[in-house]
Amino acid sequence: MKHLFMTMLAFLVCLLVPASGQSAALTPVQIAEKVQETYEKTTSFKADFLQTSTVSTMEHRQRKGSGSMVIQKPGLLRWDYTAPEKQVLVSDGETFSLYFAAENQMIITPAKEYLREDVTYNFFAGKGNLLQDFEVLPPTSAPEKQGILAISLIPKKTHAQVEILNVWVDEGTFLVNRLEIIDHLGSVTNLLLFNTEVNHAMPAEYFHFSPPEGTEIIEQ
Repeated sequence: MKHLFMTMLAFLVCLLVPASGQSAALTPVQIAEKVQETYEKTTSFKADFLQTSTVSTMEHRQRKGSGSMVIQKPGLLRWDYTAPEKQVLVSDGETFSLYFAAENQMIITPAKEYLREDVTYNFFAGKGNLLQDFEVLPPTSAPEKQGILAISLIPKKTHAQVEILNVWVDEGTFLVNRLEIIDHLGSVTNLLLFNTEVNHAMPAEYFHFSPPEGTEIIEQ
């Protein structure tokens, strides 16, 4: 579970792009341009999520999780897993912490050193550029239902956790409602996002987490 939890940094996608009456005619690059424009204006966003992961190194064992996430500029983020077990990933811009309730353990590392190497985090935190960081391609498969648009993103520089990122958005609002992340080992993670709110700031204390007394603290 630790590997999957760390990999979630590559899934920090949740946005609202202004609706367009001609969205169906947009090319993949045009869709990406609208995404970029929105992220340059967005200061914060939050969503609930459902995650399903198939791990290739574990005989395609499927894992499921759910919870909520918040990203807030500059450098603030928090992921709360409520199922199948409590896990918390949080950054206050200085410290990056991962808490695992089942193991009674929390790992702490400098946020700047860890997050600056994550291509997708840098973009969704407003520090990257989608068209510069990714090759934008048509989707690998057609959307499963009407009213949905899709694009595929491939990091231009080798990324440790992401080989292909497939993105589905609502045709009317351009709200991202599904992501499919494929890593170099063939593991696949699907992330469904819903109940999205943008530009609704959370207080600074939300991005600090104090584990229960007796938790083992590991500093790296």
